[in-house]
Amino acid sequence: MLVERYHLDVPRASTMLTEIATSCGSDASHYAAWLVTTWSHDQAPGQVGWEPIAVRRAVEFIHANAHRAITIRDIADAAGIGTRGVQHAFRKYRGQTPFGYLRTLRLENAHRDLAAADPARGDTVNDIAARWGFASAGRFAGDYTKVFGCPPSSTLRS
Repeated sequence: MLVERYHLDVPRASTMLTEIATSCGSDASHYAAWLVTTWSHDQAPGQVGWEPIAVRRAVEFIHANAHRAITIRDIADAAGIGTRGVQHAFRKYRGQTPFGYLRTLRLENAHRDLAAADPARGDTVNDIAARWGFASAGRFAGDYTKVFGCPPSSTLRS
């Protein structure tokens, strides 16, 4: 990967790998194994916004399934790591839990749907909240108001 990404010859890439591993407190073989399992072709460690591929897989799965009832096991399986690993990685690289991320995404999607909805067609806050996995209308309204500064009914009417 170092040869490809940085256009290095193999001996220089090997030296670079050893130097990076040592600075991380790891041996080169363990660091290389970690790098292979986490590196993405469009990002490299140290770049702004870099995160392990497992986190990116989990995020993609959450986006594709935000409208469904999903579990932490589903997210971890999609990421290719264990449940504790996905929780730890999310906290480290996203600053929140996988379910915190899912809740935020669902709120954003519900907000978009509320803004596009028409009460005259029969669209309701409860229907839109349920579509995005919010079982409790009261909790949805409270969370929505905290994030968007107005109750969901105001967004629906506007």
